[in-house]
Amino acid sequence: MTQRDWIEKDFYRELGVASGASADEIKKAYRKLARELHPDANPGDPKAEARFKSVSEAYGVLSDDKKRKEYDETRALFAGGGGGFGAGAGGGFPGGFGTGAGGQSFEDMFARGGAGGAGGLGDLFGGLFGGGGRGGATRGTRAGAQRGADVETEVRISFDDAVRGAEVALRLSAPGRCETCGGSGARPGTTPHTCPTCEGLGLVTRNQGAFGFSEPCTDCRGTGRIVDDPCPECNGNGVSTRTRTLTVRIPAGVDDGQKVRLAGQGEPGRGGAPAGDLFVKVHVSADKVFGRSAKNADDLTLKVPVTFQELTLGATLTVPTLDGTVSLKIPAGTATGRTFRVRDRGVRRKNGKTGDLLVTVEVAVPSTLDAAATEALQAYAESTKDFDPRAGLLDGR
Repeated sequence: MTQRDWIEKDFYRELGVASGASADEIKKAYRKLARELHPDANPGDPKAEARFKSVSEAYGVLSDDKKRKEYDETRALFAGGGGGFGAGAGGGFPGGFGTGAGGQSFEDMFARGGAGGAGGLGDLFGGLFGGGGRGGATRGTRAGAQRGADVETEVRISFDDAVRGAEVALRLSAPGRCETCGGSGARPGTTPHTCPTCEGLGLVTRNQGAFGFSEPCTDCRGTGRIVDDPCPECNGNGVSTRTRTLTVRIPAGVDDGQKVRLAGQGEPGRGGAPAGDLFVKVHVSADKVFGRSAKNADDLTLKVPVTFQELTLGATLTVPTLDGTVSLKIPAGTATGRTFRVRDRGVRRKNGKTGDLLVTVEVAVPSTLDAAATEALQAYAESTKDFDPRAGLLDGR
């Protein structure tokens, strides 16, 4: 993507958000559009596919803080920043870069600048993005190379897989390197050749008065390459929407909402630049028995129902773990809601660190009693009538 693309394309409009939208708002808008426009949801619809690519391209820029800042600055400069681009006769320093008498089209401004101006927009942006030099059309910093955008997707796994770790097959349909041409953009059997104008660098530099300015090469559109016979699959872009299956290794102990990064598995780079990364957001299904501690995700939690007599007299309970069962001794006089720690029965990490199992005992009250149980309980109540569990509750009120 060239600087000229940043001027011509409104990425905020592509995603349907305001220019001041937060990162979360941008992500939410992208996910909604990606689901609606995904090729799997619109088979055989070229318009939806093209729109999906545009939305992905917009998100690739706006989701990256550095790229978004550069994009905003570039568009602000075009819209009137840096002194303004005057449209009147003789516009130039100090009032801004003029377009000459009567104004000119955007194409003229980008390519040449006005008769009264110091240069075209392309010249100014070439200097802004690192171009420079002397002479007519000369070598500069390559503009066509661009790292691929990062991609994010989601996966849902079971509680057990989250705790133990697992390998999950992930099927993705997204822009990727064209398999037909191998990403070259040229029809199989042919190869692109280096642009003779910019010598493969994507930029040309021009002298105008005392200033030297760079701009994207118009012959290769800033890519540095000329494709004489475009690939029929990707139309010379080197990128096409494809479906692929990846195996994602979920590490033991991953928590709900965490992301797993797969380096180099995002969108392919342009002009030989590296591919972006793939971020897999993990959603963990709840378990019927175990939970995760809010203080330490490596500790598992377990609630065990017990009887009143087990808490009062003490007992030895058999409680489940991830790998079987353990015996847990409950001392006499234990209060309901007390938590016991069973060492090394939690999440086991690859680095050798292991969490614990936190067992909370809660008294279970029978809903009905037969005559014998009722009589026994009444006798117990009579024998313990001197014990007041609410003593002091109202003191000081």
